Amino acid sequence: MPVVKVTDLAYGRLRSPDLDKQEEFLTAFGMVRAERTKNALYMRGTDEPHHLHVTELGEPKYIGIAFHAGSEEDLERLSRVESASKVENIDEPGGGKRVRLTDPDGFQVEVVHGMARLPKIPVVRPKVNFGEDKTQRRNELYYRGVQRGPSHVKRFGHFVVHTPQFEKTLGFYREMFGFRPSDEVYVGDKTNITGSFNRLDRGDEFVDHHAFFCIRSDKAGLNHLSYEAADIDDIMIGHEHLQGKGYEHFWGLGRHSLGSQVYDYWGDPWGRVHEHWADTDVLNASVPPNLISREELAGPWGGPPPEKFMQHAVR
Repeated sequence: MPVVKVTDLAYGRLRSPDLDKQEEFLTAFGMVRAERTKNALYMRGTDEPHHLHVTELGEPKYIGIAFHAGSEEDLERLSRVESASKVENIDEPGGGKRVRLTDPDGFQVEVVHGMARLPKIPVVRPKVNFGEDKTQRRNELYYRGVQRGPSHVKRFGHFVVHTPQFEKTLGFYREMFGFRPSDEVYVGDKTNITGSFNRLDRGDEFVDHHAFFCIRSDKAGLNHLSYEAADIDDIMIGHEHLQGKGYEHFWGLGRHSLGSQVYDYWGDPWGRVHEHWADTDVLNASVPPNLISREELAGPWGGPPPEKFMQHAVR
């Protein structure tokens, strides 16, 4: 049994030398400022959590990841793990309590509870007609319901890391936080697992196909942080907006095979990759993991991942 089963992802924590530039990128990406201090930036999505992205002022760095705990009792259980912090009051915007740990590659993991929640930001999207039912949108003109501009980031969906300690890192996240495998990827022999897609375990409740993807690598670092957009058209509009702003495009648009998300990947001013996605598969705890050859990973549409994306791992 894991120590706890975290209920959701909370935020990624980065460090950047210019908070103005970071906020400009994240705003163009589709987030909204929740709060900003002299030394840190807190950005939110349209859902209720106070923030889903934290940037501290300093030299470019991936600091770590944060999860939501189901209760303060879960924080107490984690605090009894060797090398974990005590339960701390969070002296940052959003508040709450947390326990801090360090993963096998030296990155910080925060588990938080009691973060402030804000009113949802309303996002009204037009209905989509399709071949078998062209009456979803009756006497309504689609273009009147959609405006050009940034995507609408809804929530934090998943994170992806490279690690040279694959089994140890994967074991840490499963045993501490209750992640459950969805798909494992092998190359050549079926025992040569090179990647593992893992989802939250909320029992009978359906959750995204993956919240954590772990990649066997010769280096350790963050590959990307991933955020759900309002819908597929929202991704397309956001793509054009970021392209017009001159940001670095890493990969997309396309549809994944594992998880099935429509995806689009962009780099911030310091090369940290942020993904927009929409339309994921959802699974509950009853579904066993699959073993998939890497040769089967080509999605139904969209080009293969470029080398700069596949090898991307920032510390």
